[in-house]
Amino acid sequence: MSRVPGWLGRVGARLTEVGKRLEQRRAEVEREDRDDRDAGSGQEPAPRSVPATDQVPPPPDYAPAVRPRPDPAQAVPWGVRVAAEAGWRLLVLAGTLWVLMRVISAVQLVVLAFVAALLMTALLQPTVTRLRRIGVPRGPATALTALFGFVVMGLIGWFVTWQVMENIDNLSDQIQDGIDELRNWLLNSPFHVTDKQINEIARNLREAVGANTEQITSAGLEGVTVVVEALTGILLAVFSTLFLLYDGKRIWQWTLKLVPAAARPGVAGAGPAAWRTLTAYVRGTVIVALIDAIFIGIGIYFLDVPMAVPLAVFIFLFSFIPLVGAVVSGALAVVVALVTQGVFTGVMTLAVVLAVQQIEGHVLQPFILGRAVRVHPLAVVLAVATGGMVAGIGGAVVAVPLVAVTNTVAGYLRAYSQEAAVRHSPKPHGATAMSAAPAPAPPAAQPPPEEPEQP
Repeated sequence: MSRVPGWLGRVGARLTEVGKRLEQRRAEVEREDRDDRDAGSGQEPAPRSVPATDQVPPPPDYAPAVRPRPDPAQAVPWGVRVAAEAGWRLLVLAGTLWVLMRVISAVQLVVLAFVAALLMTALLQPTVTRLRRIGVPRGPATALTALFGFVVMGLIGWFVTWQVMENIDNLSDQIQDGIDELRNWLLNSPFHVTDKQINEIARNLREAVGANTEQITSAGLEGVTVVVEALTGILLAVFSTLFLLYDGKRIWQWTLKLVPAAARPGVAGAGPAAWRTLTAYVRGTVIVALIDAIFIGIGIYFLDVPMAVPLAVFIFLFSFIPLVGAVVSGALAVVVALVTQGVFTGVMTLAVVLAVQQIEGHVLQPFILGRAVRVHPLAVVLAVATGGMVAGIGGAVVAVPLVAVTNTVAGYLRAYSQEAAVRHSPKPHGATAMSAAPAPAPPAAQPPPEEPEQP
């Protein structure tokens, strides 16, 4: 029998020692699992015996205590965490708004045409409703209302153009006479203006016009493009108005299908409220603009200001731009009176314009619009400025009704959510139920008994 080599015996002893250590490690793992289960069940863990070979010597007294590191999220202060949460959400909203504005800028003509159609529909829809109440079918009622409205708007435009063309020669002569009178006044004024200085100013103006001929020509070509775009927008607005008048209710019902089902009841109730606000705004603005145009037109007519009727029509149209439109149209009337009739007539025209605008701001708008359109004057100014910067005159016109409608929708949805929270809250029992009074529903969240037909 051969003897086993020494190195093979040593390998076997080493393997035996490794096996024993593995068994000890397996037993320790089983004890740790058992201790974890006992800790989860609320039982005291069994004492564990540590082999003498595995005991760790205690650290020396001079060694610093090692504290566990906290969770990084818990180490950040609460205010910073809230600011960070709000910050990235605001960034997402700002990015969404930026993309939306870019899309609107790309299709600005279509958006303005549709908004103009909504405004005209809000003005003409009551007439369609009255015709249908007396028995006229939907199609003829829509056709008659649209034809009447478009004919009236076309007649107004034709009348303004005719008046301007009829009085343009007389106005040019009066402007030339006014410039001569201004020149004589400057020569005899205490400002010591000489004839040489006036001629120098006129020569500089002529040179400026001659040097900018190319810019003026390009502006004229751009004006032709603007006219083509304006005609396209008018056609889009006319067709959109016809369809909104005829089939507005079904268009609104189809739009509701795009809203998530959870938010659909609130949006369905906010739609009629927004439409009532828009209708009240358009009616009130038309009535106020008409009163302004009539009274200012009568005033400048008796002051012998030329083209009083076209100026009154311009005042009516510019009154649809809150605050800014009244100032611009009134300034135009004052300038025409000052240039054509002199300083006294210009001052009297200014007095007439200021008096009518004061009556409008303090009497007409609160009485006619009432509480239907509640927008703070600061919001009006900011909305008009923003709309003008984004989309020019069209944006300034639609900015205020957009803000008014948004305000109404936000108020309605807030009241609707509060009512839903009260309705779904658990009811008290016993003595608490006897003492607790039922919370009344918000007035804005209750639909009226008869809803107007809205697009």
